[in-house]
Amino acid sequence: MFVKVHRFFLVYELSMSKVCFNRKLNRGFGILHAGIMGIRKLIKRMIDTTGYTLVRLPHPENLYDRDGLISIHNHDFMDDPGFQKAYARGVRAAGDYRWEWRVHIGLWAARTALNLEGDFVECGVNRGFLSSAIMDYLDWDNTGKTFYLLDTFAGLDERHLLQENSAGIDRNKKHLDLGFYVNDSQSVRANFSEWRNVNIIQGPVPDTLKQITATKLAYLHLDMNSAPPEVAAFTELWQRLVSGAVILMDDYAFIGYEAQKRAMDQAAAVKGVVIASLPTGQGLVLKP
Repeated sequence: MFVKVHRFFLVYELSMSKVCFNRKLNRGFGILHAGIMGIRKLIKRMIDTTGYTLVRLPHPENLYDRDGLISIHNHDFMDDPGFQKAYARGVRAAGDYRWEWRVHIGLWAARTALNLEGDFVECGVNRGFLSSAIMDYLDWDNTGKTFYLLDTFAGLDERHLLQENSAGIDRNKKHLDLGFYVNDSQSVRANFSEWRNVNIIQGPVPDTLKQITATKLAYLHLDMNSAPPEVAAFTELWQRLVSGAVILMDDYAFIGYEAQKRAMDQAAAVKGVVIASLPTGQGLVLKP
């Protein structure tokens, strides 16, 4: 009986010692964790003073990081077969700009406009990435709509560049020299030859706007990288845009295009609308 009692107390004492040890260990880890968190906060404050910041990132597969946009939010539209097919068609037209989210917005805009009465217009086509992706995505030949594609197909109109600043002139020359801007319309016409109801109009905006014969428009995409022609197209085509029509501006919120943004904001204010600034750099308006 004594031995059993003795053994009981021995086991009890050992168990209590283990509990005490675990408590001390946990307390030690707690102090260590608090110390690490304190160091992290200190380092973050130090980094914040330099204009940078620390952000906890998800697994690389869940991070969108391209085309000037970093996001941890859901972007599973990239897994959609319809999107992938349309994006691939855009790549075939112009090469891969790695601008999936911008194209996603463009496809959404076009799909929304598809339900409205009226044709489509793009001012600033270049090699035709977005418009090609849209026509593939919407099965264009079965929409019953006409797509008007307006561009100089020779870079930006120098008349407008002279109204802005030398940076635009230098950028235009660089893009032409590097081949980013297309310098002939034949390759563009060949790219769009697979679809009917495409009207390719070569020349500078606003001079060519009168060649758009449609009286009703459901979709307008502006991508001319210059304020005067974009404001002109927005203003002159406004009356033809039906209620609910989608107006998408490609360079609206881009760094280096502040003058263009101010001009478009002023033009929108005259029409009583406000342009939504998107994290992709685009601007978006739905006509009332």
